[in-house]
Amino acid sequence: MRFFLLFAFPYFLFGATSFITPLEYASQLYKNPRGIGCHHCHGEKGEGKLVASYIHKKKKKTFEGPAINRLDFNTFYKALDKRKNGMPRYFLTKKEVQALYLYLQENKGSLDDE
Repeated sequence: MRFFLLFAFPYFLFGATSFITPLEYASQLYKNPRGIGCHHCHGEKGEGKLVASYIHKKKKKTFEGPAINRLDFNTFYKALDKRKNGMPRYFLTKKEVQALYLYLQENKGSLDDE
């Protein structure tokens, strides 16, 4: 099923006449969905990232963007529809969320190679 999603979904999303590939679109969307890009908090491939460390009331604190590249689609979709722990709400369409998920799934393999 996953194989089908990765290869059939781009055709349905963009059709055969698109001037940009589904992965190019997904990459651009990941880098700038509606203002600040996902990569700033979640890393270039969704692997998670330390965003900031600071001292508050003499205690060291950190703010981290969690890894999102291993989430199943339903969890990923629901997380994008909430505002939680500094996560902005982007008001993405279902096709945009599917494109972002495609980007993360395609890049997950390159993380395993490192």
